[in-house]
Amino acid sequence: MLKKVILYIGVLLVGFQSQAQDIRLVMSAPNAVAAGDQFRLTFNINERGENLTLPDLGNFDVLMGPSFSSSTSFQIINGKTTQSRDFSYTYILRAREAGTFTIRPGSIEVDGKVYQSNSLTIQVVTGQSQAAPAQQQGQQQGQQQERGSETTPSGSISRNDLFIRLELSRHQAYKGQQIIATVKLYANPNMPLAGFEEVNLPTYEGFYTQDIDIPQQINFKREVFNDRIYQVGVLKKTVLFPQQTGSITIKPFSITTLVQQRVRQRSFFDDFFTGIQTVRAKLTSDAVSVSVRDLPPAPACFSGGVGDFRISSEISQQEVTTNDAVTLKLTISGTGNIRLIQAPKLALPGDFEQYDPSSADNVRASDGGVSGSKSIEYLFQPRYAGDFKIPSVQFAWFNPASGKYEQQSTPEYDLKVTKGEGDQGTGVVRSLRKQDIQTIGQDIRFISQKQVPLKEKGSSFFGSTLFWAIYLLGTAAFAVFFVVYRKKMEENSNIALVRNKKANRVARKHLKVASDHLKKQQGEAFYDALLKAFWGYLSDKLSIPLADLRRETAVEGLEVRKVDPGLISDFLAVVDQCEYARFAPSGGAQVMHELYEKAEDVISKMEKQIKR
Repeated sequence: MLKKVILYIGVLLVGFQSQAQDIRLVMSAPNAVAAGDQFRLTFNINERGENLTLPDLGNFDVLMGPSFSSSTSFQIINGKTTQSRDFSYTYILRAREAGTFTIRPGSIEVDGKVYQSNSLTIQVVTGQSQAAPAQQQGQQQGQQQERGSETTPSGSISRNDLFIRLELSRHQAYKGQQIIATVKLYANPNMPLAGFEEVNLPTYEGFYTQDIDIPQQINFKREVFNDRIYQVGVLKKTVLFPQQTGSITIKPFSITTLVQQRVRQRSFFDDFFTGIQTVRAKLTSDAVSVSVRDLPPAPACFSGGVGDFRISSEISQQEVTTNDAVTLKLTISGTGNIRLIQAPKLALPGDFEQYDPSSADNVRASDGGVSGSKSIEYLFQPRYAGDFKIPSVQFAWFNPASGKYEQQSTPEYDLKVTKGEGDQGTGVVRSLRKQDIQTIGQDIRFISQKQVPLKEKGSSFFGSTLFWAIYLLGTAAFAVFFVVYRKKMEENSNIALVRNKKANRVARKHLKVASDHLKKQQGEAFYDALLKAFWGYLSDKLSIPLADLRRETAVEGLEVRKVDPGLISDFLAVVDQCEYARFAPSGGAQVMHELYEKAEDVISKMEKQIKR
């Protein structure tokens, strides 16, 4: 028994993976504090050390420290036991004056070797009273009640304590230049928020947009705004690409938040008890304007790209036989409006059968903007044998950083085409390609020696009753076919009409995607798919571009088409619930399933009413 215990302990000791070879000393503190306020400065290290040395703290007084704590954790993965340790040294500091200060790295000694930490930058603002939102609100309500006035639930919340704003990475841009738009919620650090009730995010009219993925749960961080410290949460991030020039105004948006307030109770025990109530605060942002400049005159090979790009190419094969398919692939990579770049022109020899190019985007939106690549494939077939050159492709884009157009070209490719085995083009005159083709050796045939059946004079099919019947029926069939074909071509040329007819089918595809996300319990993807189904359906049905579609235009378009007000309300309810769920997830699979059924029902009813 003793041997087994010793063996087990030995296995554990051998399995421990020490972290000593990667020792890191990390210094952390709030990035913003108020003058006179106390805060913690903490050093964390993954090995026990000694002789911790503080840097020169300058504007900060050390009130207490260091206080020491440690923790150890074990993890077993694939039979290997990993031990991780954390040692923490904490100081209590106080800021003296307002300003921006840098704390240089501290150092500690581990096994005779000295390790340094990172540096920190802390912004100190003029002292502000933070005790207070709850107490001040209670006092204001008490004073109002003594005067006999009625208080609205959100009347005592100051705009300086809670507000929303739209932050843009730039307010001046070129047409097509990307702008990062961030919707932020600012709250006094001592103001407890209970959630959201109604979220109406901005509609970026005049912009092509692409959302940046952010965590579902709002992560509040300290920021300084107008010399005050706030807890700031990011509600949404979007990359904007202006599609028109001049001044574009982003209209105000609103959010209803739930705030917990401490208030006095109207009773005999007012002096002894206080209560907390949840009130609604409707926050409205200010309008934001962007000045958009037009691009300078563009070169002929400009394809609409605005940003910083590179182009490369590859060809599928350089030795083929006639009528073989050849693919030339272009890859445009970089940062900017990649999705809006059109396929550059490829000038192939006239003897090639060329098809419309196909493209695929692989892009990602982040804090740095939209980056990634666009792949464009040109498919063509050489019809005749010979040696050909596939010309280089000229690609130009506008770089906002330099304010100039930049250009790059792909290499030329030699293409050797040999005659295929099944090619019947013997005796083809090369100068008459794609024109008249002469075939030699088939113009004079040998006299046939077979007996030819004879018919009586007057028994010819031409001019007979059957001939005229077939002729009239054929003419009528051709006329009907021509009318139907012409009508079909007119309908296809009317893009809005085509989109209108296919709107329901496209919406059903988005609903199918939402159903898949529902089965996998992917909440955010489910709500995104529902919103795409709704807004895409209305965009196609009402012939309104997605960039111009917002709640007001959607409601106006539905009212013009005499859709029932109740159905319009159901539509808005689904949209609001999807928007709300993306920022304040609630409920579970049952709630998502009910919302899906409601969305499907709304689209079905709307399709019937719009068709009336």
